Amino acid sequence: MSEWWGHFAGVIILVLMAVFIGIWIWAWRARHKRVFDRMSRLPMEDERNTEVPRADGGAEDNEDDRR
Repeated sequence: MSEWWGHFAGVIILVLMAVFIGIWIWAWRARHKRVFDRMSRLPMEDERNTEVPRADGGAEDNEDDRR
């Protein structure tokens, strides 16, 4: 392996680590807590709309919900 390739790989690793740490800090900021808490509750909420949208813009009843 050439010396150039080793330096290139090292720089790429440092850039990827910086991006990872930046995303981690962004996600843990206090102002995002309310949004992430709301998104974490979405799977537990009941579905209020039992209609399934169709590709043509209309809607049809979901057969599984009618049983």
